[in-house]
Amino acid sequence: MPNIDLVLASGSPRRREMLENMGVIFSVHVTDTDESRKDGEAPEDFVTRLARDKAKVAHTDLAKDGVAILAADTIVVQGDFVYGKPKDFEHAQQTWHGLSGNKHQVMTAVCLFHDNRASVRLGITEVEFGRITLEQMERYWLTGEPLDKAGAYAIQGYASAWVKAIHGSYSNVVGLPLREVNELLVTIDRNWL
Repeated sequence: MPNIDLVLASGSPRRREMLENMGVIFSVHVTDTDESRKDGEAPEDFVTRLARDKAKVAHTDLAKDGVAILAADTIVVQGDFVYGKPKDFEHAQQTWHGLSGNKHQVMTAVCLFHDNRASVRLGITEVEFGRITLEQMERYWLTGEPLDKAGAYAIQGYASAWVKAIHGSYSNVVGLPLREVNELLVTIDRNWL
């Protein structure tokens, strides 16, 4: 297979770091993609559409042959309700009240766009939080960590203290399900294992 340039269509430092830690060589192209959920769209359909859209936008932006685009999107879900990134402290607090003492799912869709074909994998992990006090919410908000995170938390950061149980892929909750990424990269001979 000819040498294919891999481009990560994400501005997430966490996704970049995870790929770098696995020895994957890539460049970064951040896209501007509408992340609105369509009426009646199931969470799984929503997150896979977003990953696919980001990959296609990056492919159009770059307009080069011999390039494979890797894009991802992560959402936090309870039932059909999707928790977005917090707009302010009150929004984050509403999210944490919903997650406190409950289980939720983290879904990350990964799309590899190559040769005008989009291949998508979906990682789903169940996370259970213990009870979160108002004082903990206030202190966590002041760290700045929840600002750009789906569900208003980072499992690899301070909020790890809230996690009672996790069932499934940890890397998926961070924002890039590495097993699924590896499955996609095998198809272009860019996997690390």
